[in-house]
Amino acid sequence: RSSSLHGSSETFALPDSFYEQLQSSGERQNLETENVTVVEGEVATISCRVKNNDDSVIQLLNPNRQTIYFRDFRPLKDSRFQLVNFSSSELRVSLTNVSIHDEGRYFCQLYTDPPQEAYTTITVLIPPNNLVIDVQKDTYVEGEEVEMNCTAMASKPAAVIRWYKGNQELEGSKTEVEAMDNKMFRVRSQISVTVLREDDEVPFVCLVDHPAVKDLETRQYIDVQYKPAVMVSVVYPQGLTREGEPLELSCRAVGKPRPEKVTWLRVDDELPDHVLIEDEKLFISSLNKTDNGTYRCEASNSVGSSSADYTLFVYDTRAAEEGPLGVDHAVIGGVVAVVVFAMLCLLIILGRYFARHKGTYFTHEAKGADDAADADTAIINAEGGQNSCEEKKEYFI
Repeated sequence: RSSSLHGSSETFALPDSFYEQLQSSGERQNLETENVTVVEGEVATISCRVKNNDDSVIQLLNPNRQTIYFRDFRPLKDSRFQLVNFSSSELRVSLTNVSIHDEGRYFCQLYTDPPQEAYTTITVLIPPNNLVIDVQKDTYVEGEEVEMNCTAMASKPAAVIRWYKGNQELEGSKTEVEAMDNKMFRVRSQISVTVLREDDEVPFVCLVDHPAVKDLETRQYIDVQYKPAVMVSVVYPQGLTREGEPLELSCRAVGKPRPEKVTWLRVDDELPDHVLIEDEKLFISSLNKTDNGTYRCEASNSVGSSSADYTLFVYDTRAAEEGPLGVDHAVIGGVVAVVVFAMLCLLIILGRYFARHKGTYFTHEAKGADDAADADTAIINAEGGQNSCEEKKEYFI
């Protein structure tokens, strides 16, 4: 064996016939190793293992065929390579602070007869950096379309970008992948969303899927402005609005920016003189019939205006008190009418039944008098004769 120096590295130069013998002995080799995947900046561990070794020499070479370790000796002047374990059955070496330049095929060699060789491939993953969301502006009006761009710089392999609004994943994004130097990629994703008031202060999330990093994301909050939403509610009374009693209405308006002014008016008429307006509330101390109508609350801001209505109907005191009883009387009257009708129908049916029964009875008593010459003879010839007629009496009730 001879040795020579190449730059700052010391290598062992072997004849070409040695490598030809290594390639031809692949089927008989008992040398094993595995591929290694490592994130840039972390530690890669290369293991050359031998089954049933007979104390043959093990060495490890880099992709340029420079010897990293010969047994437990390191000819290569790179302190990032450190011996982890050396024995007759294993040579294990660690490589710290891995970079993209360390990627490639490394060779395990075993000096047997014939010599044996196995290789392992180091794959270096580079996580994306400078994950940024770009928007045209920070404030939008409800209904506007927002265009957002998220860029993942210099990753290997190319990153996959997904969009979320809060916890809801968004569909319809457009992605561009650009190849860079050193086997890295720049990924740009664009999405367009029509914003609603519910989106105000809700984060839009750009999330990256990449084997070198977990939970890498960036967020963008959108300021959404919208016109007021108005709601009118009755504070008092919680029932019928009776004549002579007070009324209190409350108007609630929510918008962004905050509504500048809340206004009360009466639709198609002027507000009564005795109506009191205080901030967002409307008071009437004593209701009367002239107060009937529709009362409207209007609110506005820089985006627009909205309104909500309340229709007032004032009941007089007596009608309000008797209203429920009147309903009960009507129900009772209907029940009585049904009962009377049923009784009349029953009487008619019974009358028809008795009338039909009486006619049949007289026909039976006159049996045998059909052939009489006159009425006197018919009475005499009837079954039972005169005595029978006198004995039987009939009463109609």
